[in-house]
Amino acid sequence: MPPIDDSMIVGRLLVAFGLGFVLGFEREIRGQQAGLRTHMLVCLGACLFTLCSIFIAVPLAGGESEEIRADIGRIASQIVVGISFLGGGAILRQDSRIRGLTTAANLWLTASVGLATGLGFILAAVLTVLLALFTLVGLRGLEPLVQRLRLRLKLTEEDAPPPPSRPRDD
Repeated sequence: MPPIDDSMIVGRLLVAFGLGFVLGFEREIRGQQAGLRTHMLVCLGACLFTLCSIFIAVPLAGGESEEIRADIGRIASQIVVGISFLGGGAILRQDSRIRGLTTAANLWLTASVGLATGLGFILAAVLTVLLALFTLVGLRGLEPLVQRLRLRLKLTEEDAPPPPSRPRDD
């Protein structure tokens, strides 16, 4: 793996900062609890943890002793666990409704964007943000259509005759 210099570190952190902003801005304009700053911090923090995990492995990978090994995936896995805890806090139950699932999923996705950015997978991170925005914003237009379809199905079920009774086998 090529060495990472200071300009690469700054670039990756700035990209993570910007991508976190984009994902958080959508949540912010929707008035969600986890908005702009939360998403920016999650993405930036995941990126920094990832950069740290790379730097932990670099000196060890160049060592002459085969006994020195590092599992750099451990930090990434802990990011997933930690963000799951944070996302769980965003899910609220109000009466019979559950709110915050999309925000929790978006926080989880934001952490993955930060992780990918830290690893240098900028194209994958940007494409993920674009697809997420399409999901969050672009698919909102489908919600009224889905609601009408649900209503039709419900009305159809209510109007349908009951199923014929089966003769009992005694």
